[in-house]
Amino acid sequence: MDFRQRAIALVNGFAPTFWIANTLELFERLAYYGAKAVLTVYLAEKVGLNEEAGQLAGTFNAVLYLLPALAGVFVDKYGFKRTLMACFAFFCVGYALIGFAGMAYGQEIVQWVGKKPYVITVLLFTAIGGSLIKPCIVGTVAKTSKPETRALGFSIYYTLVNFGGAIGPIIAYHVRKDLGIEFVLVMSSITSFFLFLGAWIFFREPEGEETEQKTFSKVFGDMVLVFTNIKFMMFLLIFSGFWIMFWQIFYLLPFYAKDILKFEAFEYLETVDAWTIILITIPVTALVSKWKSISAVTVGLGLASISWIIVGAGGSLTATVVGIMFFALGEAIQAPRFYEYVSAIAPKDQIGTFMGFAFLPIAAGSFTAGFLSDWLRGEYMQSNPAMMWYTLSMIGFTSTVLLVLFNFLTVKK
Repeated sequence: MDFRQRAIALVNGFAPTFWIANTLELFERLAYYGAKAVLTVYLAEKVGLNEEAGQLAGTFNAVLYLLPALAGVFVDKYGFKRTLMACFAFFCVGYALIGFAGMAYGQEIVQWVGKKPYVITVLLFTAIGGSLIKPCIVGTVAKTSKPETRALGFSIYYTLVNFGGAIGPIIAYHVRKDLGIEFVLVMSSITSFFLFLGAWIFFREPEGEETEQKTFSKVFGDMVLVFTNIKFMMFLLIFSGFWIMFWQIFYLLPFYAKDILKFEAFEYLETVDAWTIILITIPVTALVSKWKSISAVTVGLGLASISWIIVGAGGSLTATVVGIMFFALGEAIQAPRFYEYVSAIAPKDQIGTFMGFAFLPIAAGSFTAGFLSDWLRGEYMQSNPAMMWYTLSMIGFTSTVLLVLFNFLTVKK
């Protein structure tokens, strides 16, 4: 089959809405990671919430990843298109209100409400609306892919997510340098407005296999089922250690780059993980394809833990880049096998339900990482910056050891 035939086969394997949804996702991730890249620095230095910047950013992200299960109810009730438009509307208004807190003409309102209450309110508003995006795009990919191309469809989706994560912070850097850090949030707001228009004009309700209709009672019932499974919750708690490390790329690294490395373009460092993932995921996945899922997850977690020793011991820009690339190597090894391992430890008659809550470590890790980053900055940034990264490594190694013990004591039995 020549290249032209392969291209035709690829296009025919997906409905037109598949490509529209993924294009929307690319630019949504670009806006999200652009805002994410500067959020902690913006809250600390522009808004003036220095001692709480990490925990505010971490809570915002935790809510964003906690609510997609509930958001699925709205997709079933109102449809993909209307839910997607609502998401972009929330993002448009929310990003603008966050940026408003750092602008001179917004100070009267911000001071009247109170700086911290205002920021918490607009962050939660943005996160709640933004949580609608996950079930919309993932559900559309599933419905608009043929069975034989579904795996490829999710691969395309994951690749575009990483491209958004790699390009967004770079654009954010140039906006910050040319216009001011608050205008990065304005950029994300404007992007979200055009995404709203794009969803309104081009997106069509996807057709495909009918899935089980979600209701709030069903979702809360599933939550009770998952949260009362002690073994599963122990695993999610252990694995949140990986995400505690990951989110420091956005919560702690920008301050380290600016204050210790004297590297002002901290946004570029935040893209190293995404670019590395894009380059190495396919060959690394092929290399470890015959490993057991637990082996891949454990080795990936261990390698990610070593990466911060490289950053701390090196104490230079080069060491930081190498360390983050090493972290990405660990991520590339474990990420494709994580859900396989989750399916192995979930009750066999409830795999679908438990897989739906496998994102909880991301939320728990983000929430914890936010508080941890503020403490590490205050305790070690000026006196012993290497200790910040060694602390992260200790968290990672502890999670790795606990994962090995967990597998031996529970899954083996």
